[in-house]
Amino acid sequence: MPKRSASRLPVVLRNPAFGAVWIAQVLTQASARMFQVGIVWWLIQWSDGSERGLASGAFLAVSTLPAVALAPVVATVIARNPYRTVMAAAAAGAGLIAAATAAWAYTTPLPMGLAYGAALLLAGCQALFDPCLTTSVPVLVDDADIEAATGFELATQSLAGLAGGLLGPLVVDAWQLPGIVAGCAGAHLLAAGLIGVTRFPATSVSEDGGTSPAPDQADAVSAAPRRTLRRILADLPFIRAVLLCFTAANMVTTAVFVVMPMYTASVLHEDGSTVALLEAALGLGTLAGSFTGGRLPGRPVTTGTFCLGLMAAALAVPGLVADRTAYAAAMAVAGWCVGTIGVRFVALFQRLVPTADKPGFFAVMQSLLGATFPVASLLFGALGDQISPRTLCLVQAVGLVPVVFALWWTGTRGDASAHTPTRETATVGDHTTATTGGGAR
Repeated sequence: MPKRSASRLPVVLRNPAFGAVWIAQVLTQASARMFQVGIVWWLIQWSDGSERGLASGAFLAVSTLPAVALAPVVATVIARNPYRTVMAAAAAGAGLIAAATAAWAYTTPLPMGLAYGAALLLAGCQALFDPCLTTSVPVLVDDADIEAATGFELATQSLAGLAGGLLGPLVVDAWQLPGIVAGCAGAHLLAAGLIGVTRFPATSVSEDGGTSPAPDQADAVSAAPRRTLRRILADLPFIRAVLLCFTAANMVTTAVFVVMPMYTASVLHEDGSTVALLEAALGLGTLAGSFTGGRLPGRPVTTGTFCLGLMAAALAVPGLVADRTAYAAAMAVAGWCVGTIGVRFVALFQRLVPTADKPGFFAVMQSLLGATFPVASLLFGALGDQISPRTLCLVQAVGLVPVVFALWWTGTRGDASAHTPTRETATVGDHTTATTGGGAR
């Protein structure tokens, strides 16, 4: 195929190995999301009315604990093992756990303690898979494709929200929990098989059949001194400030997954199809943001500030207007903001963080952002048992306002987008700070 024609192909076709791994991520995250949304909807429907908010919030909190607690372990595993081996093992482990849970659920009613335990183990496997994929992007694609590949990678989150959010409540209404767990098992095992048969580019084949970084990358990474996660963030002041802003934003935005089912049941008085509609709107919006965010003009901090402000306005809509269509439209706008912010900043991080630090950085990024989810789930779940879901929506909107000003202030101190290193000047193992253009692919 002529070079000119090849350059017009989507990034997943220009880089087949990345396309295969991206599909695997869609499968794993969509099935995990289906499991979470389905059980939360089941809890909202069948738990005691005075405790359903706390029960659903506690379940979502349990589902996110591994990403927070295992960050140092995840960073070490990714740094010391072939990327393909790590991702295939994580997907296969999740598939086997889900298969065992499904077998139990089909023979006898699934105890809630077992459902919580399965969610914890599945989340542990996903906590290993996700940062490993993010770290492997520069190996899977050409340098010019990093931002496009990041958009496809982040689109997985929206696809998971779309597919899992659609299927979760509907499967619970139709087949209860056994159907969800069986689907989760099949998707994870399929993802593991897909990664297992994919050959990574620019890699060498290890004795166990896995892959490892190219020799020049491996030598540079091994030659660079290993640093603690705290030191990594300490040497990246601009990125550290941005991460803190988004961590604060996540404290209120991620509560939407607790608020949506409570709002549906208590305010709209609708069934699982409405929860599926709202999840789909959020997922489609995020998908659109993931694909269009990289094309927006302006600095990343400027774009991020605008998107956070727009998201605050969108989250306030269901608090002011109790209407199904208005709520769905608001979720679509909020999702677009999430997708846009993600693709702009993760692509920036890919270029600014030194290669030797990427395993640790992306693990700690997931840990920082994920740490808010258990807290937000428990807090808003408990509040949902005391106040109206419409009031919770307004609390979310108001909570984002100070974060908007904090991110804007961070941008006035210096935006790192102007200092993105070029391919010629950036070197593997360079430990200069983000504000001075350090870091490399």
